[in-house]
Amino acid sequence: MKPLLRPPRLAPGARVAVVAPSGPVPEERLQAGLDVLRGWDLDPVVAPHVLDRHGTFAYLAGTDADRAADLQAAWCDPSVDAVLCARGGYGAQRVADLLDWEAMRAAGPKVFVGFSDITALHEAFAVRLGLVTLHGPMAAGLDFLKNARAQEHLRATLFAPETVTTLTSGGGALVPGRARGVTLGGCLSLLAAELGIPHVRPSARGGLLCLEDIGEETYRLDRCLTQLLRAGWLDGVRGVLLGSWVDCGAYGEVRALFADRLGGLGVPVAENAGFGHCDGALTVPFGVRAELDADAGALTLEEPALR
Repeated sequence: MKPLLRPPRLAPGARVAVVAPSGPVPEERLQAGLDVLRGWDLDPVVAPHVLDRHGTFAYLAGTDADRAADLQAAWCDPSVDAVLCARGGYGAQRVADLLDWEAMRAAGPKVFVGFSDITALHEAFAVRLGLVTLHGPMAAGLDFLKNARAQEHLRATLFAPETVTTLTSGGGALVPGRARGVTLGGCLSLLAAELGIPHVRPSARGGLLCLEDIGEETYRLDRCLTQLLRAGWLDGVRGVLLGSWVDCGAYGEVRALFADRLGGLGVPVAENAGFGHCDGALTVPFGVRAELDADAGALTLEEPALR
């Protein structure tokens, strides 16, 4: 697996677009997030349909066509330096094939930020655009609004990425060792749901796989991991970094599952890495070469996430 193209970092005054490719966005949280961005000396602009609600499916922020149009217009706008997702939820898979990827590729690289359901778009941006993306807090997310560590780590990644090339959170080794590879991953259930879809990567071979999820019972996590194993998607992975597992059952049982399903891979596995649906979530770039030290619970990037 080769490292991907790194977008330019942001500078004060940069214009950033906020889009909602997945679930509906509470207006008060959106406004609070915009205030945070303005406090960073950014110029946030809200896509036209961010506050929409789908007429039939309340879990979607507007129609598929409108959500896709917002994302594509923001990406193809030459005045926009970064595209930030407002929240996750569900719906990104429904827009991925409605985007004009040729036009987006022609628009050139820029920063893309999100996590959770946005995993489907991280994969699409990696495969279709060959672009590094940021798995990090979203503009209307509670963690982004209320947690200083989450805010500051994202801000440092956007403006001074060379200051956050080592990610540590106090976690340790489920399986000890060191490994080098290219970062990828996101929400486990979304990665499993992407299997077999055209224009997704065939496997995690050569990668350092970052996994997290929320609200999935242990047997469902088992099902997702087993599906990835049976499909051969984990063949050749170099290492695994486990993030947060909020509302996924007792961690002792979840940890035993990881040991059972991932231990046979013969690669280092680090746990409690501090990214995902947890308080103070770290921003993890996908598509960069890095070294995982499972014993130290550290991921060290070989170059900054953004150039």
